[in-house]
Amino acid sequence: MANTTSAKKATRKIARRTAINTARRSRVRSYLRKVEEAIASGNKEEAANALKAAQPELMRAASKGVYHKNTAARKVSRLASRVKAISA
Repeated sequence: MANTTSAKKATRKIARRTAINTARRSRVRSYLRKVEEAIASGNKEEAANALKAAQPELMRAASKGVYHKNTAARKVSRLASRVKAISA
């Protein structure tokens, strides 16, 4: 348990940031799930639109430190290649 006032404040800040990061991560996962479902259904146009919506969310999460920049780029790249491969 934190004893000093600065440690107590740090604990409050960490809790606040954790809540924000959890919400961001959940939001990104929702967008990724929509892309995955569109790919599974085989609808290329729907998958492309879902990817177009998911990409800025992923990059925003990366810029905020929720995901590493390269992780976000890798996820976008792999999803884009899978969308491109639909009915090709």
